Amino acid sequence: MDSPHGASVKARDFGLKGPRGWAFRGIGVDAEPGSLIAVEGPSGSGRTCLLLALTGRMKATEGHAEIGRHRLPKKMAAVRRIAALGPVPGVNDLDQALTVAEQLREGALLQRRYDGPVRALLRPRAERKARARARIDEALAVAGLDLAALPKGPRTSVRDLERLEAVRLSVAIALLCSPRLLALDDLDLKLSDAERAEVWTLLRSIAARGTTVLAVCSEAPDDAVVLRTGAPEPAAPAEPEAPAEPEAPAGPAAPPRGSGAADDAKVTWGTAAKSGTASGQDGEDGEDGDDSDKSAESDKSTGTENDDTKGADDAITEAGRA
Repeated sequence: MDSPHGASVKARDFGLKGPRGWAFRGIGVDAEPGSLIAVEGPSGSGRTCLLLALTGRMKATEGHAEIGRHRLPKKMAAVRRIAALGPVPGVNDLDQALTVAEQLREGALLQRRYDGPVRALLRPRAERKARARARIDEALAVAGLDLAALPKGPRTSVRDLERLEAVRLSVAIALLCSPRLLALDDLDLKLSDAERAEVWTLLRSIAARGTTVLAVCSEAPDDAVVLRTGAPEPAAPAEPEAPAEPEAPAGPAAPPRGSGAADDAKVTWGTAAKSGTASGQDGEDGEDGDDSDKSAESDKSTGTENDDTKGADDAITEAGRA
C-alpha cells in the first residue's frame, strides 16, 4: 500500500531498446513508499534512461513496472503526475540567464498552470501570490537552500551558483508540486566527498518525510535500495590471421561468375546478440554488420561501438524534445 506521500517502485524484467540497441534490460526492484533508491553504475550503462522510464518520461519496450498503483508502460501520464524530476542534465536544466528568484517563480507558475487545479486560477491575484510564496519558502526549507546566504540573495544569477547550490535549487523546484516520487540524475557529478555526503543527507531527509527518492549515482550509500546497471562488455580481441596458404600450381582457368558451383558459396556476417542478466545488467544487440572484409577487420581492431550507449543517447534526445 502507498503512503499518503510516497509511491512504491516495483519492476520486473524492465527494459528499453532504442534504435541502435538496448539502453537497459532485465531490471528488477521492489521498494516501499518513502524509500531511498540509488541507481548505481558507470556512465553509459543506461542509468538516465532507467530513471526517465521509471518516472514516465520514456516508454519501456520489455517487462513492466509499477509506480504507486500505476503500471508502466501503459500509465505513463499518470506516473508523470506523481513523479517530479530534480536535476537531469539535458532534460530540465536550469536557465542560466535567470536569477534564482526568477527561476523559482517560473517553476511555481508552471506548477500552478499544469499540475494545480483549474479553480486555483480563479482565485484573486493577491491570494495566488501568497500561496506561491508560501509554497516556495517551504520547498527551499526542505531543500536546504538559504537565499540570504547567496552572494546577491534572490537576485543571484543561476550561472553563478556552486554545483551544490544548483542541486538544491533544482530539488526545491521539483518539490513545488509535492511529488510522491522525486528523481535526480548524476547526483555526484562535480561534487567533493563532503558535498556528496551533504546531498545524501538531504535526500534521506526528503525520504523520511514520506517522498520516495530515486537518484542516479556512481557509488550508492549503504542504506539505499540499490539498482545496478552493468558496465558495457569490452569488444572481443581480434583473432590472429591465418597464415597464407601456398599458391596452387597453375591450372585451367576458373569458370566465369554465375556459371559454376563457386556461386553456391555464401558469406555470413554479423555478431550474435547478447542478452542482459536478471540482476539489472544491460544487454547488447550486435545486429550491426558489414558485408565488406575491410569493415569487419576495422571493427576487430578498434572495437565495436557500444550499442547500449548509442541507444541511451538516442532515447535521451527524444525525451528532451518531448
